[in-house]
Amino acid sequence: MDTDDLRRYLSGLAPDHDDVQAEMADYADREGFPIVGPAAGGTLRVLARLVDAESVFEFGSGFGYSASWWARGMRAGRVVLTEIDPEELDMGREWLPAGDYAPSFDYREGDALSVVEEYDGPFDCVLVDHQKERYADGFHAVREKVAPGGVVVADNVVRGPADFDTLVAYAEGEPVPDDASAQTRGIAAYLDAVRAAPDFETTILPVGSGLAVSTRV
Repeated sequence: MDTDDLRRYLSGLAPDHDDVQAEMADYADREGFPIVGPAAGGTLRVLARLVDAESVFEFGSGFGYSASWWARGMRAGRVVLTEIDPEELDMGREWLPAGDYAPSFDYREGDALSVVEEYDGPFDCVLVDHQKERYADGFHAVREKVAPGGVVVADNVVRGPADFDTLVAYAEGEPVPDDASAQTRGIAAYLDAVRAAPDFETTILPVGSGLAVSTRV
């Protein structure tokens, strides 16, 4: 099976955007801004619904596209968005209130690793989508704040800035070379961390740019 065919298949079966998401996606396409896309976004929506999520925290939110997908799976509660770029966060403040979303949104400007320390949790769902070399730090910062049965999702574990050939070799037991990019080493370090955590179970889903989904057991 060709990987391009698989991507087309998953994209073709992805849920439709709502009106706000369609505007966001159009903007991302024009500006070359990376977003999780509807196939991965639909997965976030389903996960939120499966755990009956009422509290979501995002490490890196951009202008709120992924937050909108969590929100579509929630009946109430709150989504915490974090973003260093104030202009992107302001775009989220304009877009998200226009959607038909049940939860409220908490817009936090600054370093997500600092922001998360201000919350006790528990979080039903967490998205890790900030600097790849800091993914593992994000997991360690939030793991004790994830509710039992809750999920932590990391984006870009298959496609993105990391070198996939190196990650394939890593998955087959080869060490990550010292000269691998920081993003590649960051993804591998994150996967090491979640797979070693005795209170989490992890699987990889090939939707979008690849999601690592870990549930707290």
